[in-house]
Amino acid sequence: MKHTARKRFGQNFLIDHQITDAIIAAIAPQRADHLVEIGPGLGALTRPLLERVEHLDVVEIDRDIAARLIGEFPASRLTVHNTDALHFDFSALGENLRVVGNLPYNISSPLLFHLTRFAGCIRDFHLMLQKEVVDRIVARPSTASYGRLSVMLQYRYHVEKLLDVPSHAFRPAPRVESAVIRMRPRALGELQAKDEALLRQIVSSAFSQRRKTLRNTLSRFLAHEDFAALGIDSGWRAQNLTCSDFARISNYLGNKVGELKTAPLHPLSNA
Repeated sequence: MKHTARKRFGQNFLIDHQITDAIIAAIAPQRADHLVEIGPGLGALTRPLLERVEHLDVVEIDRDIAARLIGEFPASRLTVHNTDALHFDFSALGENLRVVGNLPYNISSPLLFHLTRFAGCIRDFHLMLQKEVVDRIVARPSTASYGRLSVMLQYRYHVEKLLDVPSHAFRPAPRVESAVIRMRPRALGELQAKDEALLRQIVSSAFSQRRKTLRNTLSRFLAHEDFAALGIDSGWRAQNLTCSDFARISNYLGNKVGELKTAPLHPLSNA
């Protein structure tokens, strides 16, 4: 039975076998790998993955597609989680997961940040995203595409753009080009920020007005003497800072707050 793509789920189904082969080659799945596919759709990646692994988990929000997959593959080979990936607990599937998928472009950024919550149990990601989003993720400092998404994801992952995917590789063809990215979680020892929530606040504030200098965008965090202590030019803009720079700022502020909390109270003078 033909399935009509549903706009509310951002469905665009991969139909180009050469692209499929290239993605499978990049993943290089081994028989015992625990793979999890997000948005299997009509099975363009699902089928070749099942030829290479013993078992596959898939997360699919569309009830009709989920039912088709359940009817086509035995439960011993394929487990279908008929739910929204934005709310799925990937850690419930175990450790050393390998996550693959063609992410719906309308929720790609929030889904990427949701997946970051489970980085500790995931070995790697191979994801199809809008090309513009991939270019932003892998962007280097001092470039136009470098921004909050670049910093926060490069802080948590080693990122690598693998291949571009033209719009005609899908049915229906989206209005944008796509790309495949590989993301490998960094080891805990590589993560420099002591308070990741504070890091997120600083990065968000710094990029809130891209054309303004750090003197303006970080004024509620840093004074002139703080920039001097950090060795950072307050006349720079957010895109001039590396992930390590943002981590240094976060730790500097965290240490300042800690020092204020532990400073001894001086008795009031009687004079």
